[in-house]
Order: sequence, then C-alpha cells, then structure tokens
Amino acid sequence: MKISLNWLGSLVNIEDKTPQEIDELLTMSGLEVEGIEEVEEVKGGLKGLVVAEVLTCEQHPNADKLRVTTVDIGAEEPVQIVCGAPNVAAGQKVIVATIGTELYPSPTESFKIKKGKIRGEVSMGMICAEDEIGMGQSHDGIMVLDTDMANGTPAAKYFNLENDNVLEIGLTPNRVDGSSHYGAARDLKVLLDRPIQQVAKPELLDSFKVDNTSAPVQVNVQDSDACPRYSGITISGIEIKESPKWIKQRLTAIGLSPINNVVDITNYVLHELGQPLHAFDLAKVGGEINVKFATEGEEFITLDEEKRKLKGHDLMIANASENMCIAGVFGGLESGVTEGTTSIFLESAYFHPDVVRKTSQTHSIKTDSSFRFERGCDPNMTITALKYAAALIKEYAGGEISSEIVDIYPTPIENFIIDVKFKNVNRLIGQDIPQDRVIEILEGLEISILERTEETIKVSVPPFRVDVQREADIIEEILRIYGFNSVELSESLSADYLASFPKKDKQVLQRKVTEMLAGSGCHEVMTNSLTTSKYSKELSDLNENENVEILNILSADLDVMRQSMMFSGLEVINHNIRRQQKNIRIFEFGKTYHKGENRYTENEHLALFVSGTSTDESWIRKATSSDFHTISSLVEKIFDRLNIQGISAEYVSNDTLAYGLQYSARKKVIATVGLVHPKAAKMAGVKQEVFFADINWTLLVEMYSADYKFKEIPKFPEVRRDLSIVLDKKATFASIKQLAQKTERKLLKKINVFDVYEGKHLAADLKSYSVSFILQDENKTLNDKAIDKVMNNLIKAFETQLKAVIRK
Repeated sequence: MKISLNWLGSLVNIEDKTPQEIDELLTMSGLEVEGIEEVEEVKGGLKGLVVAEVLTCEQHPNADKLRVTTVDIGAEEPVQIVCGAPNVAAGQKVIVATIGTELYPSPTESFKIKKGKIRGEVSMGMICAEDEIGMGQSHDGIMVLDTDMANGTPAAKYFNLENDNVLEIGLTPNRVDGSSHYGAARDLKVLLDRPIQQVAKPELLDSFKVDNTSAPVQVNVQDSDACPRYSGITISGIEIKESPKWIKQRLTAIGLSPINNVVDITNYVLHELGQPLHAFDLAKVGGEINVKFATEGEEFITLDEEKRKLKGHDLMIANASENMCIAGVFGGLESGVTEGTTSIFLESAYFHPDVVRKTSQTHSIKTDSSFRFERGCDPNMTITALKYAAALIKEYAGGEISSEIVDIYPTPIENFIIDVKFKNVNRLIGQDIPQDRVIEILEGLEISILERTEETIKVSVPPFRVDVQREADIIEEILRIYGFNSVELSESLSADYLASFPKKDKQVLQRKVTEMLAGSGCHEVMTNSLTTSKYSKELSDLNENENVEILNILSADLDVMRQSMMFSGLEVINHNIRRQQKNIRIFEFGKTYHKGENRYTENEHLALFVSGTSTDESWIRKATSSDFHTISSLVEKIFDRLNIQGISAEYVSNDTLAYGLQYSARKKVIATVGLVHPKAAKMAGVKQEVFFADINWTLLVEMYSADYKFKEIPKFPEVRRDLSIVLDKKATFASIKQLAQKTERKLLKKINVFDVYEGKHLAADLKSYSVSFILQDENKTLNDKAIDKVMNNLIKAFETQLKAVIRK
C-alpha cells in the first residue's frame, strides 16, 4: 500500500519531519514501511532551472540566426547566454537552465548543460523552450513568462510542481484501519501529539445538500448479513471530463492512472478515507438496485472485458433485470461511467469480509476495494465518504444531488466493550506507565473511556478496529504508541501473558514426536497434497466418490487432493531409489481430504515409511532388512511418548496393505501399520518392500495425557520364561499378547516375540511363535512354584482358547 507524504501532510502537520523520520514513526507503531520512493511530477523535478530576466539582446557577430544575451539569473553578476530562438528579446522573463543542469526533454533522453563557446562567444547556460524541459511540445521559441517572481526563483515553484515522497507500507491483515491516508494520519496524530484534519474536508461536508428528488432509486438488500449496510445517492446533470490537477497529482503519486473526474474522485476518497465507492451510470440502474446472491453458473462480464462464471456465493449489485457489479470486488463492463454518462448512482456500502474474500479468491480478482472489504472496513464511514465524494463531484463535474441519501442499516454494528486492568497493562509491557498517559493514548486512538476506577477502565472500541477485541489487544495498542524503544530492559529478561496455555498444544506435541523420530534415524519430508485420481480408481480401499477434485488442474497427475498419505510417500521413496538411496526411513505430518454428501473434511495424519535395511553392513555383522517390527516399534514409541493407554491391536489386510495391525484405543482406530501391498507399491513405481504406518494425529492429540505416574523401581529381580507356540497361520502375536495379559495381570510385566517360523517342519497352515515372558513380583523374590503356576496357566489358556500346540 502506498502513502503519499504530500497527501498525508494535508491531514496532519508533518512539515518538520523528514521522510525517514515518518518511516521510523509509522514502522514502530505497526505500519511497517518497506521503502521510500521519490516521485517527480516532471522528470528531474526542474532542478537547476530558474526564473530569469533577459537584460540585453544583441546579434551574434558570427551567426545570423543567433543572439548574444546577458541574463539576470539571480546571481551576483548577470551571465552571457547564446540563444538561437527567434523570439528572444530584452526585458523578457524566461526560464534558464544553469550550468550543470540535466534536462529531460522526454522520460527516456537527457542532456547536461555545460559552459561552452558557440561560434566564438561564451555561453553560460540555456534559455529554454517548453519541450526542452518536459513542460510541453512546442519548439517554436523560448518560453516567455508573465510573472513578477524574483530572478533566481526555482522554476518548480513557478510551475507549481509537486514532487513527493511515497511510502510503501507492508500492511498486515489485521491493520485495515491503516489502509488509507487518514488511517496513517490517525496514528501520527497520537505519535506527534498534533491535531488532525477532520474526516473529509469540513467545508465540503457543510456544503452538502439535496437539490431535488427527481431521480430516486429503490434499493433492496436480499441478505443483511452479507451486506449489513448499503448507502447511495443520485447525482444528475454531470459532465464527464478530465480531473483537476491536484486530484491527478494525488493519484499519480501512489501509482494510479487518472481516468475521468467521477472515477478519479471515487478513487481519491477510497485512498484518503479507506471507504470503497462505486459509481453506476444511472441510465443502466433504471431506478432499482438489488443486492442479491448470484445464480450458480450465470455469466457476467467485468470491467476487464473477461467473461466470468458466477458462483452461488457471489454477492451481486443488480438492476431489475441484470447484474451490474460484483459487490465489493469488481464492476461490470456495461454499467460503469463512460464519456456519455450524464447522471450517476453513487454507492457506498459495507459488505461482510467473508463474502468478499470468498468471491475474490474464487475468481482470483484483487482490487483496491476487495483488499479493504475483505479485511473489514469501517461501517460508520459510508455516509461521510458518500457526502464527501458527492460534494467533490458537484464541484468538479457539476450536476445536482437528485435524491435523498439511501441508507439501509437494519442492525448497526456495535462497538467492542472491553475491561482493562491497569496492573495488566504494566505487567505485560514490563514498565509502569502513568494511568493518565494510558487514557491519553487510548482517546487519541479514538477508543472511548466509558468507566474508570483506580484499578480498571472500561473502553469502547469502534468497529473499524477489527483487531482490537481483547484486553491484550488494548495493551498492544498502548505499547505501540508508547513506543517499544521506551520500555527499559531489566537485567533479567522475562515474559508474561494473560491467557493460560492449553494443556494440549498440538505444535508442542508434534515437535516432541519429530525430535523422537529424528533421533531414531528418520528424516522428515513434506509432500504435495495434490495427487492423481488413478489411485482411487484402481484400489478399492479408496473411495473414488470422496475425491476432492481440482477445477483448474495443472496436470492430469495432479487432479485431486489426496485421500491417503501412502502414495505421496511412496513417490518420495521411488524418487530416492532411482538415485540409489534404497535404505529409507521417512515420516510426514500432513492432511488427507475427503468429499462427503454435504461438506468437505480434512484429517490430520502422521505417516511413517521404512524400506531397505535397518542396519548397515559392517565387518562384525551383516545388513539387517527392515521388517514389520522395525516400523511397529517406532509406532509404539510414539504411543509411549504421548502416554496413550489402553491400546489393542488386530490383524488387517486389504488392497493397500498385504498384512498388518490396526491399533485401537477407546474404541477408535488410531493407527494402521503393515507391509504395503505390492500392487499399491507398483502403482507408485516402487518394487522393493515398503512398510507403512498411518497414524490419526488428531486422535492421538486428543488422547494425549500429561498425567504421568511414577513409582519406585522394584527391588526384586525379573524372571524370564520362553515358550514356542504353534498356531493357525492366520493367528497373530497380538492375540497371544492379549490373552496372556488377560490371564496373568499381576506378575506378567512384558511379552516379546523373538522368532517366527514357517517351513517344512510345520504344516502349511501353521506358524510358530517363540515368545518370551518377563515375570516379576514387586514385593518379594519369585520362587519356582509361583513361576510354574503362572506358566501352566498361560499354557492352558493358549491350548484351550487359541487351539495352540506348545512345542517342548
């Protein structure tokens, strides 16, 4: 956003401040200045050019068409200048380019004035024609001035040039109150303790009056939530022509191209007050304005001559039969002001930020109006801006106000009422600020004090300050005006806050898990949420009807949002394998996207992938291939790290997992772990085995508990016993573990499988698990009798409930 210092200076006195000082003041108050640009109305700014007087004019002794003149340029002595203009004469007031001046006859060419001799006569400057200094096109002769200005007066003063300095402000989304020259002046008023010009020029507002009611317009607002306030007025008998110089100077300085007097005035008011306006040709309005939502799919041609297909959520300004404007975003091609316009309907409204933002994003349209509306304009500014613009139009385009002001505002937007404690102001800022100074700052920012006691104040914040709705926001306002640099740093730095921290901070938990996985040799990746629809078409585990399709696809391979974290990770693995990086441990925090009957949903996941070897080959051991237990141990570490209790597991097999386990807690599936099905891996170009874990991160955060329980380490030793258990091939270790824990709750501390066998010594439908059981009594040393009793109970349970055979 651009702010002209000349324009700003018309609202608050900054004559004694340099552009750099204004830069520092605004930046420290929260309107960060990203750059300062000097803007010249004429290239070069007429530097080195002065008003002068020709004292004598004689024929050049060596050239018929040249004259030798003496010219008073305001210096101690007159200078001699050789001039070839036919109209030069003694007694004339002229413009002289002094020695060293650089002239710009056009923006792309220049030349410097030097001391020289012309046909033997010394020339100490140049008497200028208008085209030589960029002030016109004529070259018939020198410029002869009609002025009594003193000789030596800068030419820029004679021509009333307005060079300017323009600040580029990086406006943050919450500071829409600073999106105008008046908004910046409002901060400077408090920072410099100087009065500010009233909103709009008082003399123009005082002169506003309705001349007649010959052209009323009926306004109908379909949805007052989408358009809380709509104001307008009719102006008849206007003349569309060029804007006055001062308005063109203001707009040009901030990078806008003047169009005509009416459009320029609406832009001028927008950038001065921050209130967008729109002028409709009254002939197109036809006596009726309807603020309504568009019909899904209907077409509308905007000012840029582009045909756009509207959405049902687009708010439109229409006459009785057709749309004229996308509300708050962009005007229509047919309803705007043209050279033939003689009457207008001037609109000044407040549209809901969400409505404007959604339309702006949908159609990829960014305008000065949408920029402000989607951040939240001042609903109390519509009438002031309307009167201001109407008065300017009457002054510079003629015409009459030919209707009463229409103002549809069924539910006025209330001020924010906030209680503030003085002790909290001092605590958060870290310095005691006098209460009277606090009051002075707030009132300077147009925040009213409703009640005041020794300890607290109740304040009323106007709705244009959309970012000030809490006590902490009020304190921030006080600090930014009081000055960050005014707060003394103590010897021991500390921080404070008003709100309590949440017991479950998703970001903190994610960082803990990330650090743990990185410490286990895993690398974090970030992948594209866009993927190809072929995965859902060919795999039954993914529902093709749940695809979130991309309307403006960049590629056929990126036409939907992902339903699973698996395939984006497999594509990363394929990319690495092709570059001879075959041993992979990666993880990713990301989202999956699903389309339901009435809404779209996003689910947060943590995905883990393991492939290749888990240990490198060395002279004392061979490389060990990654297997199911490699990845399941990582998942169980995550459960331990987040203190997830009551976990159960059951076998799973489908189109995407050849085999695996599904972990549940509190009757909800929290993770699925297993070997990626070769068919699914092949679709992503991966031929080697990949083990995958998909963890529901949202559920894990919900189930996280910080209430850890600690107990003394037992003094008595553990005892290990092993069993070789032969089961049906479909049986899982999880079933053994669950049954064992159910059978012996007191002494059984740990269960671990250390070998699994399938082969020629067993029937084809059987599998053997070698399982270790750790027993411990925390109150005494276990004897053989107690140990045998536990093991016999376990064997009996396995034999009767799992139909197992215990190999002895």
